[in-house]
Amino acid sequence: MRIDLNSDIGESFGAWAMGQDAALAPLITSANVACGFHAGDPGVMRATVRLAHTHGVAVGAHPGFPDLGGFGRREMRCTPQEVEDLVVYQIGALAAVARTEGVRLQHVKAHGALYNMACRDEALAAAIARATATVDPDLILFGLPHSPLLQQGARLGLRVAAEVFADRAYSPDGSLVSRSRAGSVIEDEGVVVERALRMATAHSVAAIDGSVIQLEADTICVHGDTPGAARLAGAIRRALEGRGVHVAALGARQA
Repeated sequence: MRIDLNSDIGESFGAWAMGQDAALAPLITSANVACGFHAGDPGVMRATVRLAHTHGVAVGAHPGFPDLGGFGRREMRCTPQEVEDLVVYQIGALAAVARTEGVRLQHVKAHGALYNMACRDEALAAAIARATATVDPDLILFGLPHSPLLQQGARLGLRVAAEVFADRAYSPDGSLVSRSRAGSVIEDEGVVVERALRMATAHSVAAIDGSVIQLEADTICVHGDTPGAARLAGAIRRALEGRGVHVAALGARQA
């Protein structure tokens, strides 16, 4: 059994420091690097790619809405063409920075509100899939299991990865509980580890109402801005490997 462990990093901006990038990098296998719209800037992008490369971590683009003030977690009214353009722009920017560090991008994972909207809106999902395929058809597209994002990516011939979240609560329909609700972000290490193990090995998770959701899991996310993110990622990785699960980037060859 094999699974990827990813985290959103590179989300600092100018003098504003965000996340635990240096502590997370040795623990994860894939990094979703902010591309300057919801967070990040050219210097942070380069430093983050370099950090990931130093630790053998695969690098992916983490495009979001142009919303620095809201950290990309506020929904915006954009046409599918506007979404396609802003995603092409961000993937292209990170790909250029990565090239200067001798790194090729592995994947694309939309951020925040853009991700959640595309996981329920077929037109936005198709726009993100088109942007990804246009820039590089070898990129892997991340999305919630069974979501339009994965369906549209597969329709265009992209490799897709079903992503699950160890530190986020689920609604009964398989979507993530809004961050505006109490309990939407899970910080308890024991609970987070148990959920990660269950999602990786039993392909299920308990929703916020106690119902059981069946899901696929190719990659597990721990958000870089969740309190204690590095501690949680380390505990998850140790638990997975203790169960005989091979933790590796999606593009890596299995030994």
